[in-house]
Amino acid sequence: MKKLICTSIFIILSLSPKITAQYTPKNLSKEDLKKAHHWVDKTYKNLSQEEKLGQLFIVALYTNKGENEINNVRNIVANEKVGGLILMQDDAAREINLVNKLQQKSKVPLMIGMDAEWGLYQRIAAAHKFPWAMTLGAIQDKNLIRQMSAKIAEDCHRMGINWDFAPVVDVNTNPDNPIIGNRSFGSEVSNVISSASAYASGLQDNNILAAIKHFPGHGDTSTDSHLDLPVISHNLDRLNTIELAPFKALMKEGIGGVMVAHLYVPAFESGKGIPASVSKNIITGLLKEKLGYKGLIITDALNMNAVASKYKPGELDALAFKAGNDIMLFSQGVAEGKKLIQKAIDNGEIPQSRIEESVKKILLTKYFLGLNQYSPKDPENINSDLNNDLHKTLVQNLYANALTLLKDEKNLLPLHEKKVYYVPLEEAPYQTFANEMGSQIIIKKANEINTIPANSTVIVGFHKDNSTAYKSYKVSENSKKILSDLSKRQNVILNVFGSAYALKDINISNISTVLVSYENNNDSMTATANALKGKTKIWGRLPVSVNDQLKAGMGIDLLPVNEK
Repeated sequence: MKKLICTSIFIILSLSPKITAQYTPKNLSKEDLKKAHHWVDKTYKNLSQEEKLGQLFIVALYTNKGENEINNVRNIVANEKVGGLILMQDDAAREINLVNKLQQKSKVPLMIGMDAEWGLYQRIAAAHKFPWAMTLGAIQDKNLIRQMSAKIAEDCHRMGINWDFAPVVDVNTNPDNPIIGNRSFGSEVSNVISSASAYASGLQDNNILAAIKHFPGHGDTSTDSHLDLPVISHNLDRLNTIELAPFKALMKEGIGGVMVAHLYVPAFESGKGIPASVSKNIITGLLKEKLGYKGLIITDALNMNAVASKYKPGELDALAFKAGNDIMLFSQGVAEGKKLIQKAIDNGEIPQSRIEESVKKILLTKYFLGLNQYSPKDPENINSDLNNDLHKTLVQNLYANALTLLKDEKNLLPLHEKKVYYVPLEEAPYQTFANEMGSQIIIKKANEINTIPANSTVIVGFHKDNSTAYKSYKVSENSKKILSDLSKRQNVILNVFGSAYALKDINISNISTVLVSYENNNDSMTATANALKGKTKIWGRLPVSVNDQLKAGMGIDLLPVNEK
């Protein structure tokens, strides 16, 4: 596996005996390193204890919740001297303008983060949506994923974002996982590692910090940690070979950040019900000491009900820092957390050296990301900069390369006939696909299938609602019946515009052709139509094991017409 160019090694700095950097920019010279030493030392010495404590916190900025919410963040930045912000849903120009003002007033430059797993679209509706990780996991040319994340890095720079809280490296072995699912590259460790490595390199090679999540592994859960505390009950052998494997692989490549999940993992934590995010055994004992991780360690969002409902404001932050985290994300009580951390220092529970270790690590990362020379961003034309033809071309190429052909027993593809029937099913829009197929298809609604002549070629489209990554993949009983009825007298091409898990309990034995497109949006439907017509190659591979018949790695290559 190719290593990340800019982070193939980590540099041990002489700022203090404990300070190390897992992430370093490309082409770092000795003079650059000397300047980094100087800036971090000087900045740290000029901070009061209150300001040092503030660096440990990242708070959420919702600019779409009204002026009171914005003023609250302004006050926290001004009074608590927090280290950074995580940008949430809103208008890009408004966020740029506010971040510019907050950066100008901040003594130490703010780290600006965002959950941008599928690009800035995850928070900025006007941006262009990139494919979910599950879709990317089907792609065989992983360099395409690197190209995608490099474009995401470009978009981040345009917005003044320094840290993309991605990629997800959870191995999704549980089809019923309610919160990971589409956000995972798949159920096979090797594919998760190669896909995540490509994603991370595209970010960090372009000076945007990555954060692999959700340590020590959120892939085999049936509980959403936004709602309650999931339990991972596997033994040590299983955890080491599946859940931990992607984290260990990417940490060796110099990944800049690790996000710790709100999970209870009894194999690593004997204290009943103690989440990984506040477990010293897991963060300090396992992540820092046993695995030797030297980069930034950040909690998952502290407003999630898996933990937030069990602690008072600030208590959770103090517990998280004691456990070994460097940064508390989405803090609900910065002032209280700072007081409790300082109290623990005064009582001898936490040494002052821990503050120095984390704060200098944060400052060093900020320097390497260029925040010591922050320049305001221009909001003009931001929406077109985040969503244009360059995005569209790249994204459609990604969807084209992800398409996975699981069966084609009668060689129905590419479409040989001038006219085929098309039956759209499920709840999501399908018009883009119909438009792209043009006059080659005759659309038939579900109540019209009896009018289709016997032995016709019929495309059945399962158009699932993919408006968020968390929508159910399950197919209705009515759609299953229609598919079954059609397969008895027609040559059926089943096209799944949704998760491959949609096939989990569908009998495809009598269906000639099965194609998985993974998502239902304009780009994926356009890419699919081109492939069905034989304009592009189909060569994706199933990233997850769906059932006993459909295993990860399955897929058939189909060359475009002009290459046959």
